[in-house]
Amino acid sequence: MASRMSRTKSKKEGIGNKIKGVVLSSQGLPIVLSLVVITVLFVLFRMKGIELNYEIATVKKEVERIKVEGKELKAKKARLLSVSNLRKMALNYNLAQPKQHQIIVVPAKK
Repeated sequence: MASRMSRTKSKKEGIGNKIKGVVLSSQGLPIVLSLVVITVLFVLFRMKGIELNYEIATVKKEVERIKVEGKELKAKKARLLSVSNLRKMALNYNLAQPKQHQIIVVPAKK
């Protein structure tokens, strides 16, 4: 039993030493470093992509909010410029319809 355990232990140590030897050799080290650099770059690009997606979602929400606000302002403008509202304001300020000689037509520029 003891010899069997020592053999497996020596095999594991032998495999570990072989891996260390290959990784730290002149052929293995550039490969390992290249894989590490590629992995780090992949993670960084992925994080940047996720960050940009969050920014895009935020901008889209802001655009929708501004569109709704613009529609509300157009509706408010329409209410304020309605004929009935203008007549009420004219009564409050004692205004009357202009006479024919008071109207001046300004030609539009082309």
